[in-house]
Formats: sequence, structure tokens, C-alpha cells
Amino acid sequence: MSKNDLIIKYIKSLEVGSRISVRTVASALSVSDGTAYRAIKECDSLGYVTTIPRVGTVRIEKVEKKSIETLTYAEVVNIVDGTILGGKSGIHKTLDKFVIGAMTEDAMIKYITLNCLVIVGNRTEAQKLALENNSGVLITGGFNCSEEIKTLADSKCLPIISSTYDTFTIASLINKALSESLIKKDILLVEDIMEEVYSLNIDDTVGKWKKLISETKHERYPVVDDANKVVGIITLKDYDGTNDSTKIGKIMIKNPIMLTKNTTVAYAAHVMGWEGIEICPVVEGRKLIGVITRQDVIKALQYRAKQPQYGETMDELVLKNFSISIENGVILYKGKIAPQMLDDMGTASWSSMNMLMSTVGIMSIRQKNNLNVSVDSITTYYMRPVQVDSYITIIPDIFDMGRSFCKVEVNMVNVKGNILAKSLISAKILRK
Repeated sequence: MSKNDLIIKYIKSLEVGSRISVRTVASALSVSDGTAYRAIKECDSLGYVTTIPRVGTVRIEKVEKKSIETLTYAEVVNIVDGTILGGKSGIHKTLDKFVIGAMTEDAMIKYITLNCLVIVGNRTEAQKLALENNSGVLITGGFNCSEEIKTLADSKCLPIISSTYDTFTIASLINKALSESLIKKDILLVEDIMEEVYSLNIDDTVGKWKKLISETKHERYPVVDDANKVVGIITLKDYDGTNDSTKIGKIMIKNPIMLTKNTTVAYAAHVMGWEGIEICPVVEGRKLIGVITRQDVIKALQYRAKQPQYGETMDELVLKNFSISIENGVILYKGKIAPQMLDDMGTASWSSMNMLMSTVGIMSIRQKNNLNVSVDSITTYYMRPVQVDSYITIIPDIFDMGRSFCKVEVNMVNVKGNILAKSLISAKILRK
């Protein structure tokens, strides 16, 4: 085991909430400060530790898939630029509800629940009530709290945070953070769809591969070395009829394309579709942790297309001003130029217009026979200035539909039918 792996194992063995520093780790394991620093940084990227302002690096519980409704107290401290007055040992805990204490204590009690954060001003009794009911406290206006409250927070292991912002600003900041978290949650990652690891060793024989095919019905396997690092991939297309005693390492495809668990499914679809890849290893530091297939990617994209949006992206902010209609068998997108689309000259910006036409073009391709596509190129070769509140119609025209590629021309016209912009989109069709 390398020194780096030894340090990571040591950090994982520490209790949640333990403070970690380069010097203490280096001293405990008799390694250099540089080695300890690199290992701590790797633990940070793996989700075993986090760095909290004015507190330091802390061992946290790794959450494989964070709930979309939760934040940690540490994240709240960063969001509101707060100061921790007490209960530092509970900074890693999660919360899933916020309560603004703009009421009497008797009325407030029914709203306070476990894993809650109560936002109040310099009201000692309200602060005490929240802590006694196992809720954290966020004090607005930059006020301090009494020593009694700090002692109670320490004993309950519940943070009490102070921020100079007012209540409305704090609520707005937290709401924005939750909205961004919802949008991120809505993005499908490779880790959401990857399958359990099945692989062959570089020294295994063709005979063993054939036996696995008959047992598992899988024809494609990543190939790893003795350290479980991916060195190749083997499929039936690579089999040239050699005898069963031949080692896999002699007929495998070397240096295959690999993905990490944090790669988006959309990017995986583009790579696998463009390169014609049926299976792709998922690695962490080149070590195999799973695999994804083209079927997995397409199913995920189909599932994602049917799900409601949790948050508003830029595309959604623009497209919500448009409606879809069908006239003479042609799909039309009608709407008006929103203020969010303007540039500093007061007309619709090139980037927002281009995004609008490309989004409509891609949507029209995907609606055609429920196809899944990966965009290859988008070219906008004509565009006129368009004023705010102008009503426009976007007309996508799929003029070339092959087995692997399709092309669509997107025209934008005004109410008089005059051309405002023209784009050409080329996309690769993803098939199972």
C-alpha cells in the first residue's frame, strides 16, 4: 500500500467531526508535509473531508448522493458569510427545513422540527427554544448571543451562526443556493447509471472470456492489470479466431476511452455515439469502479426527458416565453423577445438568439420519432437585430435524416414573415 493510500485509510478511520491538519497527519504517520497535503486534498475531492472557513479541515460523512432538499450547516455558513458562535462540532450536520422566527415563542414551537434551521434576530428566548428542540440557529443583523446560548449549542452539538445580512437577504441567498442545488441534482451523471464491475485480467485467456460470455451473456469486458487499473477492452469485434489459450492482453484494444463517475451522461452519449463505442469503463484514478453501455445512456436520456424540471436553467428562462403549435404538419415555436435576452444595445443578444434557435432545433430532432441525438455542430449564418417584446416564430426544418446523422435548418421570422435569423444544425443519431 502506498503512502497516499495509507493516509486516506487513516483519515477515513477518524470520527466524523474530527479536525484534520497537514502537520497532525504527517506526524501521526511519519510522512512529509507535502505527502500529507496531497492526500488530504484527494480526500476532499472524494468527499471524506471539507474545509470550513474559520474552522479548518473537518472529517465528514461521505454522502454518495445528496438529497436535493438538504444542505449542511457548513454550506450555510459559506452562503451567508457567517461566523460560528457555538456548536462547532455539529457543523457537518445536514438540515432540510428553514424557519424564520418572526412570531412569538408559543407560535414558533409548532414549526420547529429536527434538522431545522431557525433564522432569528437578537431574541435570546427564541434562540434557546430552537436549540432545546434540536434545531440550529442563524442570527441576523450580526448580533452576538449570550454565553448561556453558546454553552447550550456546544452541549447539543448544534451550530449557532451569526451573519451581518438582514433576514430577507439571508432567505434570498439560501433560496438561490437551493435552486442551484436542484438544477445540479437534475443533471444525470455517469455514477447514476453505471453498472456493477465485471472485468477480465490481462493474463486471462480467451477460453475464460468465452466461458464468461456464456454465463453472463455479456460480450464486452474491460481488461485490468493486477492493480485493477484499466489497460484495455475486449469485444467480439476484436476476436480474430485465435485459440482458447491465447491471453486477452494480445487481442484487446489498448488505451480505451474512459469516463469518470462525475462525467455527465450527455457528454458520455456524445463520446460513445461519435466513437461508436458500445461499452465504456468508469474509473477513479484509472482504477475500474464500473461500466456503462450505450443502452444505459440512451435509457437514461429517455428517462430524463420525461422528468419535470426542479430548477430554472437559462434555456428554460428563455423558452418559457414560447409556445408550440403545429400548422400544416410543421412544428412552430411562437413567442416574444424577453428582457433577459437583451444586450447592452437594447436588442436581442447574439448569444441568446443563437441559444434559442439551437435549442428549438435540437428539440425538433428529438421529437422526430423519439430520437436521441448528440449535437455535432451548429452554424448561424444570418441574424438581424430584434427589439424587446417583438413577436417571433421559429420554424425548424429537418431536411436530411440518415441512419447515423441528421441535419435541420432553423429559421426565425417576424410577424410579417421576414427572415430574422437562419441556423444549420448537424447531429448524430444515437441508436441502441
